[in-house]
Amino acid sequence: MRKWTLPSAIFLLSLLILISDQGRKFEANAESDSEEVVDLPKVEEKIGAVPSGLSTDSDVVKREAESISKKSLRSNAEKFEFQAEVSRLMDIIINSLYSNKDIFLRELISNASDALDKIRFLSLTDKEILGEGDNAKLEIQIKLDKEKKILSIRDRGIGMTKEDLIKNLGTIAKSGTSSFVEKMQKTGDLNLIGQFGVGFYSVYLVADYVEVISKHNDDIQYVWESKADGAFAISEDTWNEPLGRGTEIRIHLRDEAGEYLEEFKLKELVKRYSEFINFPINLWASKEVDVEVPADEVEPSEEEEDESSKASSEEESEDEDAEKKPKTKTVKETTYEWELLNDVKAIWLRNPKDVTDEEYSKFYHSLAKDFSDEKPVTWSHFTAEGDVEFRAVLFVPPKAPHDLYESYYNANKSNLKLYVRRVFISDEFDELLPKYLSFLQGLVDSDSLPLNVSREMLQQHSSLKTIKKKLIRKALDMIRRIAEEDPDESNDKDKKEEVSSDNEEKRGQYSKFWKEFGKSIKLGIIEDATNRNRLAKLLRFETSKSEGKLTSLDQYISRMKSGQKDIFYITGASKEQLENSPFLEQLKKKNYEVIFFTDPVDEYLMQYLMDYEDKKFQNVSKEGLKLGKSSKDKELKESFKDLTKWWKKSLAASENLDDVKISNRLDNTPCVVVTSKFGWSANMERIMQSQTLSNTASQAYMRGKRVLEINPRHPIIKELRDRVVNNPEDESVKQTAQLIYQTALFESGFILNDPKEFASRIYDSVKSSLDINPEATVEEEDETEEVESEESDAKEAASTSKAEAANDAADVKDEL
Repeated sequence: MRKWTLPSAIFLLSLLILISDQGRKFEANAESDSEEVVDLPKVEEKIGAVPSGLSTDSDVVKREAESISKKSLRSNAEKFEFQAEVSRLMDIIINSLYSNKDIFLRELISNASDALDKIRFLSLTDKEILGEGDNAKLEIQIKLDKEKKILSIRDRGIGMTKEDLIKNLGTIAKSGTSSFVEKMQKTGDLNLIGQFGVGFYSVYLVADYVEVISKHNDDIQYVWESKADGAFAISEDTWNEPLGRGTEIRIHLRDEAGEYLEEFKLKELVKRYSEFINFPINLWASKEVDVEVPADEVEPSEEEEDESSKASSEEESEDEDAEKKPKTKTVKETTYEWELLNDVKAIWLRNPKDVTDEEYSKFYHSLAKDFSDEKPVTWSHFTAEGDVEFRAVLFVPPKAPHDLYESYYNANKSNLKLYVRRVFISDEFDELLPKYLSFLQGLVDSDSLPLNVSREMLQQHSSLKTIKKKLIRKALDMIRRIAEEDPDESNDKDKKEEVSSDNEEKRGQYSKFWKEFGKSIKLGIIEDATNRNRLAKLLRFETSKSEGKLTSLDQYISRMKSGQKDIFYITGASKEQLENSPFLEQLKKKNYEVIFFTDPVDEYLMQYLMDYEDKKFQNVSKEGLKLGKSSKDKELKESFKDLTKWWKKSLAASENLDDVKISNRLDNTPCVVVTSKFGWSANMERIMQSQTLSNTASQAYMRGKRVLEINPRHPIIKELRDRVVNNPEDESVKQTAQLIYQTALFESGFILNDPKEFASRIYDSVKSSLDINPEATVEEEDETEEVESEESDAKEAASTSKAEAANDAADVKDEL
């Protein structure tokens, strides 16, 4: 043992000196590298940072086995330390509880697309840079190794040199990731992870060890590897398959990230986030096929041999001449092949003139995940230029979702998807379209939106306000165009009849649109004051003259009588109810057109839509209706003065009656009850009382004062006037006046406070008309007869049971 002591000591001393020299060399290199970091390309540029799939070479398995897959850095590799910000970033990602890990695939595919874009751009001036054969195929490949838990992504992009690997994957410089780290340290908001600026490092959401193999035309093939433990290593790649050019990332998945080893999961993520990437994305997917294989021959038993020999001896001569056909059977066999995942083209990047209707329809069904055969009603494909450049495609679906308005103010999800450079970012940007247009399907793709900020910061970005303004304008123009192209919407009867075959299929399109989405237009008038006039032009409704067809405000105004200043409308539960409303009697008689509003939201709508084209709206069930003055108005008012004063006095205290007036809107009805101009109508009171959480106490101040309007030409009113003049204290007259008022309330659409009292008055009136004594009472039931009836029922039931028992006994006896 002693003779080895001195040589061993000398060997150890030499080794320590060597390590010390290498350490000083490493520190010098690290210092020189850190001084140059500021001028290096930013991480956000993602130069070739994302590789794709694997080769199908049979030797790959052997090469991978030779690779260091034990999640430890190679001993012969050149070691580096991550920049401090990168280490902090990866520590945040790995140790956070962030749930949306899916974004790592989006980031890596985006980086792969960037690398392919760069090599394609360079090939415009130098075609030889692409090379030949497979190297010239600009594509992204994804492959799985379930046994080793490795997910591989490869691209044939520009690739990275050794220097690129150090700068792009080891430093942050002044990238958006640096801003992310700073904000993360201040706010601790984990929801910022995986949106923008994280890029390549999001891979550590699912991996604990990553290999990046890259080959640039100007350098040899290198391997970058890291366990996200503060260090990474780079070494010359002499064991993996030569890439030719491009980058491949091998993600060694954690145990809890096993879902990303399933093909269906990867297909789902690619469809969601990267469906419109310009380059093909292929997955090495399994597929079951039917294969014919030789049938297994089973040796027959001795008994079977004896029987078969006897039977076969008779046909031996024939069998000798017949050709023996091999027996086969069909079995399921698993094969692997490349499957294209993004077969839907980004049609918004093309000129609208070059896209066919069939292509738009196919794109809509893919975007909306609509598997029906119905085409979208219409679409708008446009490019916006200026401060913010973006492309957009908007579709009007053929039908509204069944839950479109059920959770209107609670739902946050929009049908408009935001893409940045053809990469899906989110569909939860409330700032892109207002809620009332959330039924539209479509997407927005912008190259100018900043990618180095978080999603929350992007929502407040000034560019989004510009995009929103242009999108609303285009959306409303698109809806208006549906009406303009619909022959049924034309005012000219000749034009309606002379319709070309091209426009025939557009007949009735706006009526269908209004049936599905009309409520959204009304909500837009309530919510969007800026575009209220544009939205008002899209309103449709039925009127007293429309004969069941829809009418616009412009068409209504074109039919207004000479001298008519107001647009007349009435609200109620149904069209049939409104057509027979007493409020319309004089309006119909004088040939005025009245709009019917039957949707509950119409009551709210008319609180915001005060005028249109200098015409005021007038609810004919409220006071203030002007239909011209008559020379007899003053005389009538004077002759019924005693009745109106008496009626107001007798009802004011108990019925919240504000006034009794002579009416100018009645023809055949004795009286109606109208509300004050700025108070609730009868229909609005009904709607508010129907609310589940309504508070009657807080609603009291919104109820308008009620005004009883009487018809001075009606015989009931005339007779009542005469009786009041003769004897104002007559109780029967008071009861009659009360009954007439309650009837008018009911007919005017109000809900009676005490229906029982109203019913009692009606029955008293019936008694009087039938000459029944008012003191007559209802006869009481005879309790004795009821008891006797019950006893007889019990006896009958007992006798029935005895008879049944006797029959059962007889049956038993017969059987014996």
